Amino acid sequence: MKKHIPNLITCLNLCSGMAGIYVVLEGRILWGAYFVMAAAVFDFLDGFLAKLLSAHSEIGKQLDSLADMVTFGVLPAFIAFKLLQSGGQLEYLPYLAFLIGIQSALRLAKFNIDERQSERFIGLPTPANALFFSTLPHLALSIPSLGKTLLHPIVLGLLVVIFAFLLTAELPLLALKFKTFSVKKNFLKYTLLAVGFFVLVFWGVGGVPFIIVTYLGLSMVDHSLTKNAVQL
Repeated sequence: MKKHIPNLITCLNLCSGMAGIYVVLEGRILWGAYFVMAAAVFDFLDGFLAKLLSAHSEIGKQLDSLADMVTFGVLPAFIAFKLLQSGGQLEYLPYLAFLIGIQSALRLAKFNIDERQSERFIGLPTPANALFFSTLPHLALSIPSLGKTLLHPIVLGLLVVIFAFLLTAELPLLALKFKTFSVKKNFLKYTLLAVGFFVLVFWGVGGVPFIIVTYLGLSMVDHSLTKNAVQL
């Protein structure tokens, strides 16, 4: 039975995604973030339990990708769709959000066959992208002036295009894996955790987009430092 436990947790991830799509289409966009976060917890737990129970399987790997496609691909696409639709300025602009779903599918397919992603991610992970878009409405509540700008249909449309591109970009990004707890070797990771802590304390869920942007910025710094070190 133990080999089926991780798959059960993966199915809870999938259920979170489907429930999130339902509530977002019903107009409760703020709830989308909670379902994405619940799914992210299940996504972590299924991998953790698979290692703990030595219950890795090919079907588990495929099921995980399919669940992630729904939760971290389709759900954020519909969140962005509804946000763009609520702007009401350009009739066809909301369909731009479908890029998130398409690029998420490509991202997950590449991840399954890319052996380079054991130490770093190549391209923005789908959970990070989903968290960014699902928490934008919460940011708008926490910081109305900034939220009004980010949720303007044109600005949001640009964000959709940029983040959709980042999903499959050949851009090395930090993976929060610690081989050692040395501050010197993990300074950027600890910086990200510290920023995340303070942002969540001040703005709660609305602070998550800041964490994702900080993650991208620190990853670029890390890539630049690593590249320079290799050249030296």
